[in-house]
Amino acid sequence: MLWACILLPQLALDCVLRGRDDAEQPLVLLSGPATRRVLQAVNPAARALGLRAGQSLTAAQALAQGFNMVEHDAAATEQQQQLLAAWAYRFSSQVSLHYPRAVLLEVESSLGLFGPWPQFEARLRAELTALGFRHRIVLASNPVAARMLANAYDGLAATDAETTRAALAAMPIDRLGLPAEAATAFGRMGLRQLDQVLALPRETLARRFAAAVQLHLDRLLGQRAMALDCYLPPDRFEARLELNFDVESSQALLFPLRRLVGDLAAFLAGRDAGVQRFNLFLQHAEGPDTLLQVGLLAAERDAGRLLELARGRLEQLTLRAPVRTLRLTAEELPAFVPQASELFSARPQQQHSWEQLRERLRARLGDEAVRGVGLVADHRPECAWRSDGPALSPASGNQAPRPGWLLAEPRAVAPASVRLLAGPERIESGWWDGGDVRRDYYRVETDSGLRGWAYFHSGERDVLWLQGWFA
Repeated sequence: MLWACILLPQLALDCVLRGRDDAEQPLVLLSGPATRRVLQAVNPAARALGLRAGQSLTAAQALAQGFNMVEHDAAATEQQQQLLAAWAYRFSSQVSLHYPRAVLLEVESSLGLFGPWPQFEARLRAELTALGFRHRIVLASNPVAARMLANAYDGLAATDAETTRAALAAMPIDRLGLPAEAATAFGRMGLRQLDQVLALPRETLARRFAAAVQLHLDRLLGQRAMALDCYLPPDRFEARLELNFDVESSQALLFPLRRLVGDLAAFLAGRDAGVQRFNLFLQHAEGPDTLLQVGLLAAERDAGRLLELARGRLEQLTLRAPVRTLRLTAEELPAFVPQASELFSARPQQQHSWEQLRERLRARLGDEAVRGVGLVADHRPECAWRSDGPALSPASGNQAPRPGWLLAEPRAVAPASVRLLAGPERIESGWWDGGDVRRDYYRVETDSGLRGWAYFHSGERDVLWLQGWFA
């Protein structure tokens, strides 16, 4: 098997930066007790000021001013690693979070689907970059080797056991994941690289070091397998994003909303699922949360479409108080069935399908403002339709040409003012409900080129009644 390790060297910092639109400003993560605050991580702008991870906050403030500080949130970091596992699950059924700040996935069985490794790796990198995570990727013949090689390499592809062993042999001892006391002991013995350790007799190592050291070395070389707990995606999605200041405008919420919806789309793709409704909670400093419900008539997972629908609902909302946190949840995740389309579609790419248009209108106008039209078995045009609840698909009519726009009431016109194009079509109906009609319908055209649908009452030719317009 071949295992890829995606190492996330700045995961905690990326968790904060990906939710901010001022990522270029100096930023540090803080940890430690109140008596000794320490810089957990720094972004490039803060590093340019001379700040570094491990520095005390007192020393950092003496060295530079004007940098932003955010408390390190271990729970948020763990949540983001779970999200990345869900994203990786779309590429492999064997995904593991055995190591912190890393995602392991078995990829040999996926190469037939996603192409040769260089192409597969490029796709992984592109999607990780779009999600906002810095990364290193290494390929090796076993998961332990892949993880340890990622400490020193990025882009290495060791596609067999021999190549993996050769790459490991040149690795520094202190970067192989050995227990700290064992790495220190090897260093005092003058052993700096793995190949020097492997040159020692196995019996000598067994006498001088704990069994865990030899076990780790065997796993590195693929001589003993390590049991990994494989990731299984949950049945619901929940993500939370703290804002770096109180937001008083719905427009300012669009950037973090885009990130949350992108995370939802990545999660859905990993589960091969869609979403038909999700909830957006706007959490305020005081008072209850504001709940924004987004519902769709069919399961969807495209990030752009989901964002457009959520944005339409959000823009209609008047914030009653500043927003401090966004939280997005999705409980129902039905299977996603892509919309069928013709191989050579005549529809221009810039045009929207009926499904997209329907959802956009519902988001802008409200769920009840967009309704379907159902057909009724009645020949009278004014009685042949009904409002049929939420619009699911365009209603189909009978085979005879009918206007797309019926007037609320027929309008009298002089017969000489229009030209008869086709007809007559006789409609006699309604005797059973007291609305008996006898009409002769014609397709007509006005002097300005408009085409309509009009009728004479049976036996009368003096007045023509216009009832609708064709598109």
